[in-house]
Amino acid sequence: MKFGYFANLTNWDHRPYTQVLDETREIAQYCDNTEWDSIWLTEHHLNHEGMDACPNPLMMCADLAGRTKQIRLGQAANIITYRNPLRCAEDIAMLDHMSNGRIDVGIGRGVYGREAVHMNVNADLKDQAKNFRLFDETLTIMKKAWTEETFRHQGEFYKYPSPGFIWKHDMSPPNPDLVDMKTHEMKKIGIVPHPLQQPHPPLWQVVDGHRSIDWAGRNGLKVIMWIPTVKALKERFEVYRKARSETENRSVPLGEGISLVRDMFVADSMDEARDKAAEGLLTYLRWIAHWRGLGNHLNPGETIPETPGKLDLLTYEFLHPRNLLFGTAEYVSGKIEELRDELKLQHLQVWSNFPCMKQNDVMSSIRKFTEEVIPKFEDTKTRRVV
Repeated sequence: MKFGYFANLTNWDHRPYTQVLDETREIAQYCDNTEWDSIWLTEHHLNHEGMDACPNPLMMCADLAGRTKQIRLGQAANIITYRNPLRCAEDIAMLDHMSNGRIDVGIGRGVYGREAVHMNVNADLKDQAKNFRLFDETLTIMKKAWTEETFRHQGEFYKYPSPGFIWKHDMSPPNPDLVDMKTHEMKKIGIVPHPLQQPHPPLWQVVDGHRSIDWAGRNGLKVIMWIPTVKALKERFEVYRKARSETENRSVPLGEGISLVRDMFVADSMDEARDKAAEGLLTYLRWIAHWRGLGNHLNPGETIPETPGKLDLLTYEFLHPRNLLFGTAEYVSGKIEELRDELKLQHLQVWSNFPCMKQNDVMSSIRKFTEEVIPKFEDTKTRRVV
């Protein structure tokens, strides 16, 4: 099994931003020198409250690329509906070279309306169908830019080259592949550089509902999931496996191409894990559940009673048996064994730097996970524990 660290930056207690960055760097450098496969950064915008504090995962990955040597650097995710597809494709290709081919590219459509409408009016989440068309077209353009020397695109949102654009320069010899030799109107364009990893870095889509999972499987994307119980995940894993199998005309094994995010805190006792980390995680989940509710935490067919407040049931006792890797190394290992045995899980990302957490506690938990949990799931390669 491969382990990644899900470094979701938060600043709910409004520390100096340089401190937030330094703490993330400490995690990345520790993971780089031990048996971690990857580290993943998120993207959120306009969050003056401080709950989500990383507006640019590509920039953060570039910073970490210069401070690490072997760990893979992922984004979970780049919200490509907010970005110009050519610029996004260029930035990712350049980062792939800067990191010597250590980039995994996560993509998403966005989940917060406040971000979407201000980053790109066409991404407004009030029109989900339009948002999805924008996502699909943006990804199509990025793939063309990475895999074709020159290309053209005529779509709903973007047209490349820009219609009627004339290119004539004494130091740019006329090229019939790029311009009309008589009118000098551009016919195709191309980006520089292309990615180091060919045809492009691994692509992961952050998904939740069955429709998105099916679409990702049918379009050659790996997927990243979060929150649901094992029983609920089984349904989602099967949707993805079926889509991939039908599209690729082969029997895709359960778990192939899927990474799961789980909230983690390893301590010397079950009580210590709860006492040190529960409130930090609950703070974040209250933020998320304000929009999403508790449906993602339920088993198939399960219902919850009506309460005066919609988040009254969002407690540690409600969450812990469902989806938390909180407790002793032995307990956490047992829950990961369940994920492996029931879902054939191959990629696990864990998050522990919750809002307002003390960095010493975060690092202590990461070390315990590294030294006492990962060895139970590693293959024959030599460990690098420091």
